[in-house]
Amino acid sequence: MSSDETPNVPSPRNSREVVREKAQKVHAQQSRARVMRRVILGAIAVVAVGAIGTAITLAVSAQVSKPQLTPGGMDHDGILVSDISATAASDEGVPAPSPDETEAGTEATPTPAPTTSSTVDIHIYVDYLSPDAGEFERANARQLVNWITEGAATVTYHPVALLTASSNGTKYSLRSAAAAACVATHSPAQFYAFNHDLLDDQPDVNTDGFSDSQLADIAGAVGSDNVKSVRSCIENQDYVTWAKDATSRALEGPLVGSDDLVLTAAPMIVVNGEAYVGALDDPSEFSQFVLTVASDAYYATESPSPTPTPTPTTTP
Repeated sequence: MSSDETPNVPSPRNSREVVREKAQKVHAQQSRARVMRRVILGAIAVVAVGAIGTAITLAVSAQVSKPQLTPGGMDHDGILVSDISATAASDEGVPAPSPDETEAGTEATPTPAPTTSSTVDIHIYVDYLSPDAGEFERANARQLVNWITEGAATVTYHPVALLTASSNGTKYSLRSAAAAACVATHSPAQFYAFNHDLLDDQPDVNTDGFSDSQLADIAGAVGSDNVKSVRSCIENQDYVTWAKDATSRALEGPLVGSDDLVLTAAPMIVVNGEAYVGALDDPSEFSQFVLTVASDAYYATESPSPTPTPTPTTTP
């Protein structure tokens, strides 16, 4: 081996240049990668913002296209019962339970006589999940219908939702109140029968209650005049917002015909502006209350002022 044969070893300067070139390539690759990430993230952000904007636009459009609906035939959020041809009073309609026997025996329930100014004005605030509301309806249905038929009283039902949180999250009180408004709007002649059925055969508190489809079936069973419209209204929950707002209005007061009454429970029965606080299951006590209120109204408006009579004089 000759002495001029030396190993092919790169010089230190050449080594530094190679390392520098590799470092420059790596840096360039990393720079391109960062740029690509920024481009991708920017595109994702644009897409996300666009999606959010589209969602908001659709939500707003949905709200605009479906305005809050108000039931028809309402007066101060109440349904006046005037047509009872298909109700519990009819032999072919829904049979109303007879009032429970009381100490009065077989004596006829007194009927409030219409005054010359107006009939007795009765407003009943009902939550269809309230056991007390069902108890009052079962005890007093027959005499209420009799008073309506005879023209002795006007009866207005106000569906409210105080027990919305007591149906396992299904909001039955709210949905049933809205369903009653659907029947009152699209088939008013059958409202009382529907109202009576919901109160006479109630689901228990803290159960799911009837579904919207079942509520529509009940409305159909009482002979609804416009079955398709009633079913669509109930199943689409057209008046749920109204039922919520009507309950809030009743809680704020004043209730119809009163100066300062507010809704405190369901049922709440207001007669000529006075709240009934007696037994809900005693039709005789309720009838006596109505009779007393009617009498007070009569004497307050119809009592004639006494006319002085001339005193006879004697001739001496």
